[in-house]
Amino acid sequence: MGFVRTTVLLAAFLLAFAASALASGTKINHIVVQGSQRIEVDTVKSYLSIAEGDAYDADRVDRSLKTLFNTGLFADVNIRQEGDSLIVRVVENPIINRMAFEGAKRIKDEQLKAEVQLRPRVVYTRAKVLSDVKRILDLYRREGRFAATVEPKLIQLDQNRVDLVFEINEGPATYVKKINFVGNHFYGESKLQDVLMTKEERWYRFLTTDDTYDPDRLTYDRELLRRFYLKHGFADFRVTSAVAELTPDGQGFFITVTLNEGERYKIGSADVKVALKGVNPDDLRPLVKCEPGDWYNGEEVEAATQKLTDAVGSKGYAFVDVRPQVKRNPDTRTVDVVYEVGEGPRVYVDRIDITGNVRTLDKVIRREFTLVEGDAFNTAKLRRSQQRIKDLNFFEKVDVSNVPSENAPDRTVIKVDVTEKSTGELSFGVGWSTVAGPLIETSLRERNLLGRGQDLGAKVSLGTMQNNFDLSFTEPYFLDRRLTAGADAFAIERHIQATAGYDSNTVGFDLRTGYHISEDLTQGWKYVLREDEIKNVNSGASMYIQEQSGLATTSLLEHSLMYDRRDSKVDPTEGYFLRMVNDIAGLGGSQDFVRNSFDVGNYYSVADQTVLSLTGTVGVIEGFAGKTVRITDRYYLGGDTMRGFQTYGVSPRDAGTGDPLGGSWEYRGTAQLQFPLGLPQEFGVGGRLFTDVGAVGDTPDSQSTAVDQSAMPRVTVGTGLSWKSPMGPVAVDIGMPLVKQSYDKTQIFHFSFGTKF
Repeated sequence: MGFVRTTVLLAAFLLAFAASALASGTKINHIVVQGSQRIEVDTVKSYLSIAEGDAYDADRVDRSLKTLFNTGLFADVNIRQEGDSLIVRVVENPIINRMAFEGAKRIKDEQLKAEVQLRPRVVYTRAKVLSDVKRILDLYRREGRFAATVEPKLIQLDQNRVDLVFEINEGPATYVKKINFVGNHFYGESKLQDVLMTKEERWYRFLTTDDTYDPDRLTYDRELLRRFYLKHGFADFRVTSAVAELTPDGQGFFITVTLNEGERYKIGSADVKVALKGVNPDDLRPLVKCEPGDWYNGEEVEAATQKLTDAVGSKGYAFVDVRPQVKRNPDTRTVDVVYEVGEGPRVYVDRIDITGNVRTLDKVIRREFTLVEGDAFNTAKLRRSQQRIKDLNFFEKVDVSNVPSENAPDRTVIKVDVTEKSTGELSFGVGWSTVAGPLIETSLRERNLLGRGQDLGAKVSLGTMQNNFDLSFTEPYFLDRRLTAGADAFAIERHIQATAGYDSNTVGFDLRTGYHISEDLTQGWKYVLREDEIKNVNSGASMYIQEQSGLATTSLLEHSLMYDRRDSKVDPTEGYFLRMVNDIAGLGGSQDFVRNSFDVGNYYSVADQTVLSLTGTVGVIEGFAGKTVRITDRYYLGGDTMRGFQTYGVSPRDAGTGDPLGGSWEYRGTAQLQFPLGLPQEFGVGGRLFTDVGAVGDTPDSQSTAVDQSAMPRVTVGTGLSWKSPMGPVAVDIGMPLVKQSYDKTQIFHFSFGTKF
């Protein structure tokens, strides 16, 4: 029986082999395509590896089958031979007619559409749908909803079309219930929790998602911990693990972070060694700020590395490699840092690839690079380019890296991956302040107009004491150069009879431009043409004010020069700035004067989140060609410029009426200490102590003895609170004048509040 079975199998194998051999030798005279509807027959044939007139080849038929499947155009493909014909039967994938998202409440449809790959009028494939389901789930997980489910549904239509519906069940939010630390000895849990971006669930965090679990955020938290410990001397620190465990009820996560703090080190010595001819190490050593006995600071080491790279690069060395060598001395708990400056590998930039920018033009990103194709590759310039792209504030994420080029071993490709964010702003606001009184404000702004990086904005503010209108446009790269150009149109109506004895209107426009002389030094020019009107003068107002009632035209050219070394332009903690502004009016118009002002500021990081700032201003204005400086152009102090005094509170005054007349010069300075109040950072509440010093000089009307004026300094001390509330910034200051004149107008309490919705 076994012999018979073996004989039959052998015969079948021989017949199949013979048939295959016979088929392989058959010439294909016809290729017949069946089942195609939208796709042309010739298009199907173009994907085949075999053509009419070729001999049948099983391998080529198999390759053709795989190629047709890989196009994504077909749900099923079958190829068979019938005599001298090759029959190709296809089942086309349907076309998506429309897409819908049902059940999505937490995430807008526009955001979901931007996340998925499928679109209307695109070929439907199961693989793409499964990929889009995963993308939507990832989006919900970033929102802290790990219980979300997504089920795709198809609605069949005629002409091989379908409607695709993603049925979404968002589920409850999965909050972080508790964050535990293991292995921390030097810092307590509350301090380390402040370092993390991930926060524990609290009732007051309803406006943020920081207390929802996000694995990407947790990965970033590991880096934040590493930077924090390295900054404070823990050179051996590492995060052993960061584990998130879902609670049994599936409603939250417990996060456990295991640390190895290691020893805390101080600086033993710091030196610079140079292996380049013509570079003196003594010229570079002042760039290394750390001193023996200071705590080791990883951020300072990184900053010194970049400064050394820039300094050597400026001497003409295109290929620079600065490597900080850190030697730990466990016995003395010190670290010796040696910055070895040598010649880096000769690598050039092959090309710059940019991905992720849907709306922003490539050139807007590319022009922020300090490297271009063909340049010698420089790591410090790459880091600076990444920071400049981040400073555009157009993107949520900016990743810049380099990989070897496939074209040559001495070439590198710079890859830029960005994630865009909304740059349009429409806001409405109501508020009140002791300077402007009750006010209503609305503004419309687009910081990345048409993806070109241009800034267009309009703002209208209506209040009981002041009405403003402003329209502005800025082109940051005029004529495709790093040259800022812009224009503004403005109108201001002031109701200041109660404090100054008159009302005023100002309308005008300006044209401005600015450019970088160096990375930190900028120069600007502005032309202003405006018309000022002093009106509604009180009948009992000062004669000096009544004399200036009416219209005046000012044609003014302004020049500015600023050297800025602050670590942040918005909220500085370290560094300094110097600014000089020169105005000359008289290029037409009725006003002729020269005005110069100088500003200086220095910021010191005293402790964590505690900043001491010292700022000062000096200004002088003088009329020429026999003209008197108009009262609206003179100097006044008070309100925002000197707390403890009313707006226009410090000024020469008419001895009879008490009206402020303004001075021909001013000086003022502020020493302020900003500090946290021990509340959670997301509260946005901080305190401050301040001292304001200043004075306003003689009025141009001082030829009369009926003017009260004094160049003696006024001094105030006070304290205040700032709150970055969800409804807008709130500031409260209490200033006590210690030194003042009898005719000054004081105001101890200063409050401002604004909201946007």
